[in-house]
Amino acid sequence: MDIIEAIETRRSVKAFDPRHRISDEETDRLMSLVLLSPTAFNIQHWRFVLVRDPAVREAIREVSWMQPQVTDASLLVVVCADVRAWEKAPERYWRNAPEDVREGVVAAIGEYYGNRPQVQRDEAMRSCGIAAQTLMLAAKGMGYDSCPMDLSDFDAVARLIGLPEGHVIALFVAVGKGIRDPWPRGGQLAQDETVFVDRFPD
Repeated sequence: MDIIEAIETRRSVKAFDPRHRISDEETDRLMSLVLLSPTAFNIQHWRFVLVRDPAVREAIREVSWMQPQVTDASLLVVVCADVRAWEKAPERYWRNAPEDVREGVVAAIGEYYGNRPQVQRDEAMRSCGIAAQTLMLAAKGMGYDSCPMDLSDFDAVARLIGLPEGHVIALFVAVGKGIRDPWPRGGQLAQDETVFVDRFPD
């Protein structure tokens, strides 16, 4: 499947075959593709929790409006972010760059993020959003369906997955074999409502 077909055919599927299993090899391949997602300054803020324990899945479902895809999908990915990743040995994000480039970028990282907690969180969440889209498109390309999810008590989920201090949950992505067609598209807004040139209209 090419990327345009994946974009056009990817839908938020909410009914998955609970008996289907995604192999370890497929999971590794999927996550290796996700890790190619771009991030600001190459900081790679994202952290991914693959929830496999059925009891933990059930507990997450109970605090997530009882959405069945939490337990029925082959793979439940909790997409998290380390909002302090920018200050954790940032030279490692540029270890393959020439020394002068590495030093310049690392200095810029400190200047941009230091004492700016809202920027730290915003950039981390943007990185998670990009990674989640990569995950869903890669899953589609591998023949799987997916659903991004956020109707959840993330504080409760944080306790269930042992979320470290300084981390936040951005969203879940459920991945598996869909067993029911998604609803028709709800109604895409037209380009003249959403795409502007140079500035918003008066």
